[in-house]
Amino acid sequence: MTELPSARGAEVGRRIGVGLMYGFWKPRVLGAWRVPANGPVILAVNHSHAIDGPMVMGVAPRPTHFLIKKEAFIGPLDPFLLGIGQVKVDRDTTDRMAITRALGVLENGGVLGIFPEGTRGEGDFASLRAGLAYFALRGGAPIVPVAVLGSTDRRGRLIKGLPPLRSRVDVVFGEPFDAGDGSGRRTRKALDEATGRIQKQLAAHLENARRLTRR
Repeated sequence: MTELPSARGAEVGRRIGVGLMYGFWKPRVLGAWRVPANGPVILAVNHSHAIDGPMVMGVAPRPTHFLIKKEAFIGPLDPFLLGIGQVKVDRDTTDRMAITRALGVLENGGVLGIFPEGTRGEGDFASLRAGLAYFALRGGAPIVPVAVLGSTDRRGRLIKGLPPLRSRVDVVFGEPFDAGDGSGRRTRKALDEATGRIQKQLAAHLENARRLTRR
């Protein structure tokens, strides 16, 4: 039997995230009240910087289990990330264990965090993988779009790979929406159609978030 990610560990991770993100930077969080207070939810986060995931973990109103590429689980980070309820995924294959664990998070009414672009890039939701649609349809979970803006504006002087200390990073949560068409279908065609609907919703949210934050 596959051991599911620890909900208690994710809460510990959230508290660590709160301390680190608010300690090093100045997050401005908009729309966090839109995240449903209970039940399964998927946070679909744009991804342009390594701090985007920890930032969302620290500012989200609920503990979050992120799907994270296995390459990040190196050395002491491996037991740490697993201990705070994160999900290791092999992007080069159909990782059935990761799928089972992610669906388990949703079945238990938890929050699953996904970078739908699959890898770090421009953070503009331009190319989505079908994974997000799959989890939304299989898990029966609404998707909350999340835009992280400002993490790549400037490089820090002390640590070049991170935003400047005490700089502002905006995190904008959007309205939850359902990926399916109401038919309950989970076919390849249904997944493709859902992915198209999701992409439009996420792109519209990002555009609105940029306008709102003037980023």
